[in-house]
Order: sequence, then structure tokens, then C-alpha cells
Amino acid sequence: MQKRLYRSKTNRMLGGVCGGIAEYFNIDPTIVRLIWAFAAVVWGSGLLAYLIAWIIIPEEP
Repeated sequence: MQKRLYRSKTNRMLGGVCGGIAEYFNIDPTIVRLIWAFAAVVWGSGLLAYLIAWIIIPEEP
């Protein structure tokens, strides 16, 4: 069975993007959120990347 990336319905704060990525890689969602926040602050592209991921990644069925 192929593993698919979805936005999480259960592990979400805004759009479920970080929760879905954490479920896909089987890691703690807090770590993914911290990395994403760090990217947003340091490089400034984290927020834009999150919005794009929110639009592109489908919600889990």
C-alpha cells in the first residue's frame, strides 16, 4: 500500500498541514510546527509555504 500525504483532521491547529506531515513521517507534530515556525521567522518563506501546502495537500478522507 502506498503512503499518501494528507492534511490531518485530528492533529490540527490551523489547516492540519504540520499534523499531516508529522503523521506521514511518523514524528511528533510539535517538532514539525517548531521547524515551520523557525523557517517562517528566519527565511520568511515559511508562511507562504504553509499557505501553499494548505491549498495543495488534500484533507484526509
